[in-house]
Amino acid sequence: MSPLRSTAWYAGEDRNAYIHRAWMRRGLPDSAFEGRPQIVIANTASDLTPCNSHLDEVAEHVKRGVWEAGGVPHNLPVVSLGETQVRPTAMLWRNMAAMATEEMLRANPVDGVVLLGGCDKTIPALLMAAASVDLPAVVVPGGPMLTGTFRGAPLGCGTDVWRLSEEVRAGTLSERAFMESESSMIRSRGHCNTMGTASTMALLAEALGATVPGTAGIPAPDSRLLARAHDTGKLIVDMVAQDRRPSQIFTTGSFHNAIVALAAIGGSTNAVVHLLAIAGRLGVPLTLDDFDRIAAEVPLLVDLQPAGRYLMEDLYRAGGLAAVLREVADLLDPDAVTVTGKPLVGTLGEAQIWDHEVIRARDKALRPSAGIAVLYGNLAPKGAIIKPAAASPHLLRHRGRALVFDSIEDFHARIDAPDLDVDADTVLVLRGCGPRGYPGMPEVSNMPLPAKLLAQGVRDMVRVCDGRMSGTAYGTVVLHVAPEAAAGGPLDRVRTGDWITLDVEGRRIDVDVPQDELDARPPSPAMRAALAAPRRGWERLYVDTVMGADTGADQDFLVGASGDKVPRESH
Repeated sequence: MSPLRSTAWYAGEDRNAYIHRAWMRRGLPDSAFEGRPQIVIANTASDLTPCNSHLDEVAEHVKRGVWEAGGVPHNLPVVSLGETQVRPTAMLWRNMAAMATEEMLRANPVDGVVLLGGCDKTIPALLMAAASVDLPAVVVPGGPMLTGTFRGAPLGCGTDVWRLSEEVRAGTLSERAFMESESSMIRSRGHCNTMGTASTMALLAEALGATVPGTAGIPAPDSRLLARAHDTGKLIVDMVAQDRRPSQIFTTGSFHNAIVALAAIGGSTNAVVHLLAIAGRLGVPLTLDDFDRIAAEVPLLVDLQPAGRYLMEDLYRAGGLAAVLREVADLLDPDAVTVTGKPLVGTLGEAQIWDHEVIRARDKALRPSAGIAVLYGNLAPKGAIIKPAAASPHLLRHRGRALVFDSIEDFHARIDAPDLDVDADTVLVLRGCGPRGYPGMPEVSNMPLPAKLLAQGVRDMVRVCDGRMSGTAYGTVVLHVAPEAAAGGPLDRVRTGDWITLDVEGRRIDVDVPQDELDARPPSPAMRAALAAPRRGWERLYVDTVMGADTGADQDFLVGASGDKVPRESH
C-alpha cells in the first residue's frame, strides 16, 4: 500500500503538521492522524434542494461504515443545485459545482470520497469532479420518493405536473382541482419518482460502476438505503487501500454499459450531455454517435413514466436495475468493473424480475429498439437528439411549416394567442436556448402546445429546440440542436413558414431551404437581442467558455483531469 495522501498534511513534527492536526482534533483520538484513511463525504444536502434534504442522515450512516473499516470520516458540504428552485436553470451551475467540488477535494487532506447526490445535476457534477481529481470515489444516490396519489390515481412528479397543467389549459380540469393535487404530488423525501433525470443518473451511476451494486433506485425512505450507505463507508476505505480510482473504473466499456442501461430503462435525454461531460473529464472518446450505435439493438424493458405507466418505487420492487441489465447482459461490456473491483456483469447472476408488467422480459420488450436517436441534417450539422420512446409514433416521420419563437419569453407571449397561425402539423421552433444563448441550456424544449389546439384534442406536435427537455417530460421533441443558434447554428436563420422535415428512422432533421439561401440569411435580430449578455461572475465565465451540447456542454478549460496533486504546498 502506498503512503496515504493525507500524510502530507498530518505526518511529521514541523509547524505545518502541528497546525493541521491541532485544528482538526476537536475530539478526535490521536490515532485519527496515524495512517488512517481520511474519507470525505461530499454532501449535497440542502433545504433549498428538497430532493436532497435527507442526505445528512445518509451521511451519518456512511460515517459509521467508515469508522468501522478504520477510516476517519469528514462531512464536506458542497454546492447543491435544486432543480425545482434555481433560476434560470440548474444546468448553468453544473460545471461550477463540479469545479468547486474538485478543487476542495484536491486542496484538502482527502484520501477517498463518498459522493452523496440525488437531484438532477448533483450526481453528474459530483462524478465530473471525482473524474477530474481522480481520488478513490463511490456514489450513494439519495433515492426516489414514494408514490403519491390524487383521486385514487398514482402521481408521477414532474410528468403529471405537465399533464395536469395542460388539462387546465385545455379546459378539461379545473384550476381548483389542479391546486388540490399539489399537496399529493410529493409524498416523501427523495427525488422525482418518474424516469426523469435524477432517477436516470442514479441508475447510470450504477451502470458506470460508481455505486455498490444494488444501491441505485432504493427509495429514499427505505431503511435499506441507510444499510447500503454503511456498506459504502466500509468500501471506500478498502478502495483507498487498493488505490482503486475513477480512471480505472470509468472506462470505454463502462460508458458502453451506461448507454445500454439508458436505452433499456427509457432514461432521460439529459443523460447524453452528462455522460459526454464525465467522459470528457476522463479523456474517454465518447461521441453522440456512440449513443445511437450502441443502443440500436437495445430493447426498452422498463414501463415507467414519462414514457410508460409505473414509477420508481415499482421498479425497485420489480427487481431494480440488476433485473433489467440481466435481460441484456450479452450486450454489456464483460470487462467493465465497479467500485468493488469486480465486473458489473458478475453482479447480475441472482437478479430476477418480480413484476413482468414493470420490467419486461427481453422477448416481450415494450419496444425492440429504444435508445436515443441522433439526428443530422442542415438544421443540425453537429447533431440533435430525440427520444423515440417518449414521442408519438405517427410524428416520427413528419413534414410541417415552421412557427419560430426567438426566445422563451417570445414563446410565452404568443403561444396562446387566438389568432396564432398554427395547426396540428406545424413544427414549433424555439431558439436561443442553448448552453451559451440562455444561458445554461434550460429545460424548455418540451414547449406547451397552443391552447386552441389543446381545446381541439391535440396532445403532441413536433417541436425543435437548441435547449433541453425535463427528463420527466414527454412528446415528439427534437432537442440539443447543435450548433446552437447563439453560436451561429442554422437554427438562427430559420423563418416562420419554412418547411421542416423530420425523419427519425433516417436520422435526419432538415429545413427545406437551399443551402446557399440558408447560409445567406442574416440571423434573427430579435433572437440576437434576447441572448444572454452577462457582464460579470460565473455567468460571464460560463458564456465565454462553454462548449456545445454535442460535447457535453462543459467549460473548455475544464475538459480533462488535473489529478490529486496540490499545485503548491503551504509554507
